[in-house]
Order: sequence, then structure tokens, then C-alpha cells
Amino acid sequence: MDSAAAEAFHARLKGTFQGILQWQQLDELWARVKTGPWFFYQVGEELPQKSLGGDELAVRIDALNTLLRHDHDYHYCGIVYVDNVEVPTLIKVYDPNTLGSSCSHNATPTPPGWILSTAQPASIESDIPTPSNRRHWWQLFSH
Repeated sequence: MDSAAAEAFHARLKGTFQGILQWQQLDELWARVKTGPWFFYQVGEELPQKSLGGDELAVRIDALNTLLRHDHDYHYCGIVYVDNVEVPTLIKVYDPNTLGSSCSHNATPTPPGWILSTAQPASIESDIPTPSNRRHWWQLFSH
């Protein structure tokens, strides 16, 4: 990926997003996303080289959905953000175990745990090491 494309991706990542507050809203978003194709990127791992669609995409989304609902055991979602709810092209999913600060002016915002994008994503720097359970979870899909 050239530097102009990486800069454009990072500019989009810092753009305006809508929060998915209710689990039902997340179900509706996933239904839109499963029509594919999407790049599915776990921050801290290698960038995806190809987009996913069909069953391969659906399996990953279902697994991420299960993980989010298990680890973020609240009556609301609030950890998924999308650029456009009706026609999504970029989704940031925050890891419930490493939420940190996403809006403090004095702290570096915590990067998302996962990115789903219709365009090739650029690498995202993170000072948070990928926990071994997340790395193992991701490796289940990387082969």
C-alpha cells in the first residue's frame, strides 16, 4: 500500500462514526456486512491481503459477534462504530478487554481491536500487546 492510500485510510479512520448502541442494531449491521466483500483486520496482526465474502466472512463475523457478546456482557453494545449505518464501508470494533480511553484529550486513544473495511486497510499502530487468547482466536481463522 502506498503512503497516499495509507494516509487516506487513516483520515477515514479519524472521521465521523455512528455508535452501535443496541445489540439489535449490531445484528442489523452484521446482516448488511455479510453480503461482502470486506477486509477483516485484527489490529496487531498482519494486514489482510484479500477481502472476504460468503461463508468465510460470515464465520468470522459470527465468531466476533459471539466474542463481543460474551466479553462485553452488558444490555447494550456501545463498542462498535460505523461510518454509515445504512451503507457501511468502515467499521471499528473495540475489544471489550482493552477499552482504555477512546475520547480523553489527555491520553492517546485506544485503537480498535478489529477493523472491517470495504477498502484495503492500512496498518494501525498499537502499544497494547495482543493478548495470547486473542492471538489464538485470530489464528483459528488465518489458516
